[in-house]
Amino acid sequence: MVPEWDRWDTGPMDTTTLEAIITIVAGLLLAVGVLGTIFPILPGSVLVIITLVAWAWLVGSTASWTAALIGVVLALIGMSASLVLTGRKMRRERIPNGPVVAGVVVGIVGMFIIPVVGLFLGFAVGLLIAELVRRRDLAAAWRSSWEAMKSMGLGMLLEFVFASLATSAFVIGALIHFFT
Repeated sequence: MVPEWDRWDTGPMDTTTLEAIITIVAGLLLAVGVLGTIFPILPGSVLVIITLVAWAWLVGSTASWTAALIGVVLALIGMSASLVLTGRKMRRERIPNGPVVAGVVVGIVGMFIIPVVGLFLGFAVGLLIAELVRRRDLAAAWRSSWEAMKSMGLGMLLEFVFASLATSAFVIGALIHFFT
């Protein structure tokens, strides 16, 4: 049986220092993942899930695995809630995927033209134009676009909250790992 201190061949660095560095990097990646739920440039919840599993695997303690499993479940709930609620609202408003895709494409272009707000502004404009082309009525296009934006905003908020809760599970797990 290999002693615990030989688990990593860290040279002059001890295991606790290496685990601390891994935990700090994981914390930074989790922060990026949480931001990725609001700024959909990055796969927010997916990054949170991958980071939690990788951190638990590298650290390998009961506390890290427990925190990671709780965090993964929370992130999956957030992703599912976002998709289900947004999809239900889109079906209720009879908005097909085409206008949403057009909004995403214009949003990505807008992100490069107008930093920070370009993504959201571009999405709204792209969605409205696509709905106007589809419906040929400005009032109906505005109404459906507004409902689509509200449902996507609610989905993003839910995903953000659950990714934040998953990150909180990580923080608690890290504290337990290092201080017990």
